[in-house]
Amino acid sequence: MNIFRLAGDMMHLLSIVVLLLKIHTTKSCAGISLKTQELYALVFTTRYLDIFTTYISHYNTVMKLIFLASSFSILWYMRAHKVVRQTYNKDQDTFRHFFLVLGALALALFVHHKFTFHEVSWTFSLYLEAVAILPQLVLLQRTQNIDNLTGNYVFLLGTYRGLYLLNWIYRYLTEDHYRRWITWLSGLVQTALYADFFYYYIRSWKKNEKLQLPS
Repeated sequence: MNIFRLAGDMMHLLSIVVLLLKIHTTKSCAGISLKTQELYALVFTTRYLDIFTTYISHYNTVMKLIFLASSFSILWYMRAHKVVRQTYNKDQDTFRHFFLVLGALALALFVHHKFTFHEVSWTFSLYLEAVAILPQLVLLQRTQNIDNLTGNYVFLLGTYRGLYLLNWIYRYLTEDHYRRWITWLSGLVQTALYADFFYYYIRSWKKNEKLQLPS
């Protein structure tokens, strides 16, 4: 494992910690898209189907368990917690995310490395993760009320993906026969979706202003 991969994993983990901290301490999920969290839960579930059948390393297994447990914990807070669920912006979180699921599934069935259940499921998770942030970005544009923790959560998610791009470049330069076209293209699409958010996030930080996205 290289430093870019490790740093990317830590940014991903930190983004989840920030989100759980926001929900648990403020007892509010205002500004958080349930649609995006549902998509992430589906991403991790389909990606880690091999968690009990394939052992790679202790680190790998622990990280898989953390991502699965945290995703479903967030869903529980937003759907079942008697206080938190009342703060959910249901009227504004209306992105039809099932179209993203159907699109990712259709693409995975036709564009994959090998036509097996585990391979198609893994490929589906890559395609879906690439666009899972869309409902969250749309919600932030609609609400125009982005608190610091929510903004930091999205920024850390984007940073994680950017570091993974560096990880792939590093591996391409240092490892023989390293080619992962589906992973690379999915990652590029995902990173591109954060570009607009990053611009306004950095601008608001430099000017010490409240983060707002153009509607």
